[in-house]
Formats: sequence, structure tokens, C-alpha cells
Amino acid sequence: MTIKIGMVGTGGFSKKHADILTGMNHVRVVAVCATSEEKAKQFAKQYNGMRGYCDFYEMLNNETLDGVYLCVPPMAHGEMELALVERGIPFFTEKPLGITTAVPKKVVEALGKVPVVTAVGYHFRYLESIQHLKRLLKDHTVGMVTGRWMGTMPEVSWWRNQALSGGQLNEQATHIADVLRYLLGECEEVQAYEAQRVMNRRKENVTVADVGTVNIRFTSGVIANIVNTCVLPEELADVGFTIYTDSAVINWTPEALTIKTATTDQVIVDQQDPYQQEDAIFVRAIQSGSDKQILSTYQDAYNTQRLTEAARVSVEENNSICLND
Repeated sequence: MTIKIGMVGTGGFSKKHADILTGMNHVRVVAVCATSEEKAKQFAKQYNGMRGYCDFYEMLNNETLDGVYLCVPPMAHGEMELALVERGIPFFTEKPLGITTAVPKKVVEALGKVPVVTAVGYHFRYLESIQHLKRLLKDHTVGMVTGRWMGTMPEVSWWRNQALSGGQLNEQATHIADVLRYLLGECEEVQAYEAQRVMNRRKENVTVADVGTVNIRFTSGVIANIVNTCVLPEELADVGFTIYTDSAVINWTPEALTIKTATTDQVIVDQQDPYQQEDAIFVRAIQSGSDKQILSTYQDAYNTQRLTEAARVSVEENNSICLND
């Protein structure tokens, strides 16, 4: 059986997933939908036999699709997911699920009525280092965690618009929030602060904060802090987190996991491409009809969206937000 995939979006992530999928046996990316006919044609000509569309519903009506990838900005999510659920078509969506929880909540409710295989692109979960760490933490008592997403402001206009992107925590540092949820369980209270310090004076139409910090109290009692900024030169970017346990200091970055105890140092370097892992597992889930091997389903990712949404509300209300209310 050949799995036929449709792609929505023509940016870097669409190309990344299309390249991986076209390299798989029994998988074909047969169609792409873009915001213009020209973009769709330009993308489609890179792949043999791919057809281009500029209307999502036309693509769904004209193609027999076994799965769809949604690689679109935060403000574009919602309607397409609901249409795919209604038609029973499995879908993979890049993070975040939206700007707030309002639209994703509707998708979760729809999935409760019509179960569909879903996956969300929180690719850090698929790293060997994160899988190793998840096993390791069963034997440690975690005291606290400090996470960071320190980088530069992307050169796309929608990203710097709060109403379109939801800000850096929602768009980038969500990866850190998500992987901490994956490792430590659910959180129950959030308090956040944000400010504009640099970028609104350097670039036009900047409405997002360029520095932020969020404190998180997990149900287990673990305390975490995630800081983020987009004021740095690209060369100084720093992404990762540090876990402090009763017997080790554990530092993770996308490049390596370092576990330091009083007597030993251990370094684990990832060998596998997490994007290949998540795509392969999604394809197998389409084939089997089961999402048990998917590490981030839409319903699970919704709880990460709830966390980042709580941080936004905390900033607006200048108060801590309880997620159990």
C-alpha cells in the first residue's frame, strides 16, 4: 500500500518533511497547497508527480489522501484541522497549535467525537538523549529546572506581531515547555513576566516582547523556570535546560546531554535525526490506525498550548495562573 500525503505550506519545514517522506518506501507526497498558485507550482516542481493547489478544500476534494502535513504559521491553524477531523484524514501539524487555546480546544473536542491519528512536531521528544533522560529520571528526585531559548528575531513579519504569532514563548520556547512536560509531567501553576527592551526600536511593527521569563510549578512539586529572548546575534544563540537532582546536574542542549555527578561525567550525543523519527512513526501510525507510538499527539500538545497560554494570561493580568481551575 502506498501512503499518499498532502502538504500545506511551502516553507522550510514543509521542504524538510517532504524530503524525508519522499525518501521512504511506499510513501508519496502527491500534493501541496500554498497561499498562491505560483508558490505551489514552485514547490511542486521539486518533487516528481506532485500537484500544486492554492485552495485547501480543492486539494482535499481532488486528491485521495492518507495523511496531511500542516506546516503553517500559528494564525493559520484551526479550520484545516477541523476539516481533516470531519473527513477522518490523519494529520501532522507543526507547533504551536495556535495563538491561544480557543481554536485548539475545538479541535480536541472534535477529536473526542471522531478519533483520528494525529501528531505534532515537538521533535525534541524523539531524540535519543531525551529518551535516555526520561528513563534516567525515574531514579532521580528532581529539585528544579532552568530552561532557556535565547536567540535572535526571525526575519518574517508575522513572527514579530503578537496577534499573529503569540510571541516567542508560544512560537519557539514552547519546545522547552513541551519537553519539560514530557519529562516531568503536568504543571499546575504559572507566573510570567515579559518586556520589550531592544527589538521594537530596531525593527518596524514589533509588538511581541523580546525578553521573558516564566515560573512553573509542576504537580509533582518540581519548580522550573524558562527564560527566553530574541535580542541576541544569531552566533550567541543558546537553547536547552539544566536539571538539578539529588545526585546530579543534568544539562541538555540539542547537541548533547551531559550528566555530571560528584564522581563521573557522562556525555550522550544524538546520532539520529528526530525529524526522520517523527515522520517514520507518523507514517506507521497511518498504516496501523494506532497513535500509540506517537510521542506528541494533538491532544497531548494541547496541554503544552495551555501552559503557554497561561503564561500569556499571567503577563496580561500580572498574576499567577492556576491550570487546575
